[in-house]
Amino acid sequence: MPDQKEGDPLATNEEEPTNVSYVFPNGDRYEGECCRSLSGALVRNGTGKHTSAYGVTYTGDWCNDKMQGRGTLQHPSGAAYEGEFKDNMYHGAGTYTFPDASVYKGHFQMNRLEGDGTFVDSQGAVWKGEFHGTAALGLKMEHSL
Repeated sequence: MPDQKEGDPLATNEEEPTNVSYVFPNGDRYEGECCRSLSGALVRNGTGKHTSAYGVTYTGDWCNDKMQGRGTLQHPSGAAYEGEFKDNMYHGAGTYTFPDASVYKGHFQMNRLEGDGTFVDSQGAVWKGEFHGTAALGLKMEHSL
């Protein structure tokens, strides 16, 4: 559990997580571990699965009601991310599969492709290099002979 911070309404008590099954007013569903915040509200903490009313599913680690740690986020379009999260964003090492089945595997920073990575396009061509958001200068295509 994170350190409690003065004035942080989501900081949690030092209690053991409780397993819950909860349906939000907007139709979202959560099944997994929760703890009570200092204000008494339940917050997602530990491991769990959240499914939005629109079919987006996150399965993984939670901390103070945010996707934090390792997890998988799946979209109805077929797009999916598996890897590290920080503050509800792709952050760290991960793999993103696009709806056309192309795949990026590498590093992410605040939901952006950032750093060394490998991109395999929908035809199977492999590109390696350094990615910076939508720019990827100096990519090299791997040839298989």
